[in-house]
Amino acid sequence: MGSHFLNSSFSALDFIPLDPHYTLKKLYSADNYEKKVILGSGIYRDDNSKPWVLPTVKKAEEIIDNAQDSGRYEYLPITGYAPFHNAARELLFGSLGEKANQFVSVHTLAGTGANSLGAQFLKESLSPSAVWVSGPTWVNHYNIWGLVGVEVKTYPYWSASKKGLDLEKMIHTLETDASAGDVIVLHACAHNPTGLDPTKEQWKKIADVCERKKLFPFFDCAYLGFASGDLDEDAWAVRHFFSRGTLELAVAQSFSKNMGLYGERVGAFHLYTASPDAASKAHGHISHLQRGSVSTPPTRGAKIAATILTSPDLFQEWLLDLQEMTSRIKNMRKALRDNLVSLGTPGNWDHICSQIGMFSYTGLTPEQVATVQADSHVYILKSGRISIAGLTSSNVRYVAEAMDAAVRKGQA
Repeated sequence: MGSHFLNSSFSALDFIPLDPHYTLKKLYSADNYEKKVILGSGIYRDDNSKPWVLPTVKKAEEIIDNAQDSGRYEYLPITGYAPFHNAARELLFGSLGEKANQFVSVHTLAGTGANSLGAQFLKESLSPSAVWVSGPTWVNHYNIWGLVGVEVKTYPYWSASKKGLDLEKMIHTLETDASAGDVIVLHACAHNPTGLDPTKEQWKKIADVCERKKLFPFFDCAYLGFASGDLDEDAWAVRHFFSRGTLELAVAQSFSKNMGLYGERVGAFHLYTASPDAASKAHGHISHLQRGSVSTPPTRGAKIAATILTSPDLFQEWLLDLQEMTSRIKNMRKALRDNLVSLGTPGNWDHICSQIGMFSYTGLTPEQVATVQADSHVYILKSGRISIAGLTSSNVRYVAEAMDAAVRKGQA
């Protein structure tokens, strides 16, 4: 007996492909090759390719579990767990004193939730003609801003020819094409996907153009402390913009990477306004949006983060955990570059070490990426971006050989 289906109201929908990161994971999972390697997802792994639960997170979990208070499953306020989002703000901006009442801070569903909440609020409150994102940027920025109905435009960032930042083109494009009131999305540190950050002098020039053009800076801060291992260094750009006193700004902050709390979805959204009155009004609007989307955020991950951030001893131990992760990533960068050099791979590979954080824009072309995957079962995004955290002391030579073979094949 044949199947019979009703005519669906959804038959006319366009087909939307899977996010490229998840497509890559699906292909990798279906591959049975013994030496396969995936360098896609931005998830930290130890040198055995295993997830690493930070020792400080384990200690914080024990403290929370031992408390076992009867209210542990109660709803949080709409703005979330205050000890967490207050500590997260202080981690990013330092001690604020009286300026604290010019901030709105909200506990969100990780960095994605913070970006989404910020996009909704800024769209409604600023009515920007466009949001400017770097070329390239985190793929979800397009999705998030597109969903709230703001046109997404791109400012030049990565120069393929010099494998570095094209600041002149970036500034020229913003000066020429951006409009007052537009939002500009900036990566606070460890730019995703290139791993290429502006210098402090370049950051000052970017702040200058934001002032001149009256652009609204929205920082995406997914790697605070994880990029360099130094919290103050990684927070420098955000603090510089804030210290000028001429710019209101927003930050989406995530604790997925720097505390390894990927599945707990721990994030915060911070808005700095020119006055306490403006902050009070914005607080109501942001709370309204949060209520309509998730009502209240989840508790456990925020309590873990707050326990670490507010305990002096645990905080100092967490800094050591950060250094352990960043040190391994720096070592893997060097190992990949050194292996490519020892193989005599055509081209200059120094940019792998000058980039920072979890990702590297290798400079591999889409054709070379396809060769690496087909011939060596090494899975990389088409852009040539790799997650350095996927490299280990046992696979880095194999990956270098795969890249070397692909580059040579492309030149043949």
